[in-house]
Amino acid sequence: MLILTAQDVRRALPLETAIAGMKHAFAALSRGDAVIPLRVRLPVASRNAAALLMPAYVPGADGDAQSDALAVKVVTLYPENIPAGRPLIHAAVLVMDARTGQMLALLEGSSLTAIRTGAASGAATDLLARPDARIAAIFGSGAQARTQLEAICAVRPLAEVRIYSRERAHARSFVEAMRPLVPVKLLEAASPREAMEGVDLICTATTSISPVFEDDHVPAGIHINGVGSYTPEMIEIPPLTIARALTVVDSLTACQAEAGEIIRAVALGGKAWAQVAELGAIINGTTPGRTSAEQITFFKSVGVAVQDAVAAQITLENAARLGLGQEVNW
Repeated sequence: MLILTAQDVRRALPLETAIAGMKHAFAALSRGDAVIPLRVRLPVASRNAAALLMPAYVPGADGDAQSDALAVKVVTLYPENIPAGRPLIHAAVLVMDARTGQMLALLEGSSLTAIRTGAASGAATDLLARPDARIAAIFGSGAQARTQLEAICAVRPLAEVRIYSRERAHARSFVEAMRPLVPVKLLEAASPREAMEGVDLICTATTSISPVFEDDHVPAGIHINGVGSYTPEMIEIPPLTIARALTVVDSLTACQAEAGEIIRAVALGGKAWAQVAELGAIINGTTPGRTSAEQITFFKSVGVAVQDAVAAQITLENAARLGLGQEVNW
């Protein structure tokens, strides 16, 4: 059995390849080709935390059975870790051979989760953001914010990205760390309003339970990626913004259970679930995407197991080519 560390995963899962993989995963999901039970959420109430179990099977592209993806991710979410300086997310992904059922590899899952989440926003941005988008804002300064930044830079020639975090020092550290890694001007924003002024593109990657910006700060034509909230209680995007936006999700089933901001917008009467589209349907050409330069578009991702299965399969294939990982007897 092959063991792949976080460093191995990052080397074997380049963002551009991951973005293409996410398009395949979402397209298969919307076609009904993928098998994906709703993830199991196991609360750990004493720690205000949870463990999630996420299995999925995704057939390979163009009927290539050799690239069929079969995997299970186990992830823990411990918000109380953040003030103590420990990671919010711990995860591992078990990859199986879809042809024989053999256990093939165990991958460090936090790095894979961050990359595939960023890649999902990269795919959505590529499909929904205006082609002339040049100014962006990132709300959040953690590991997810890093791959969000890298992903949007991969699909749009951005000139400037503003970083806003409630902890100003965190934003400053993020900017300093990321400046050598992306070909774009990075700035700290002192307030949400400052971050939002004249932007074409936003990514939110926080654990907020209330909107991180106000609806009247949202300019026409903007594209928004919301990836931070993952429970009905968590909200990053104002319901009024969702009410007037083309709203696109990774999975309707998953978001009906977990996407707090859309659940709130529906409860307030500003949006109906029938008005919400899956990104895979846009990729498959069965649902239209952006229809005008003035339209607001919003992509909501709560994270679905097809992403992990496809990302893990890509990682495993590239690791074999690059000679990465450590084999152990099983």
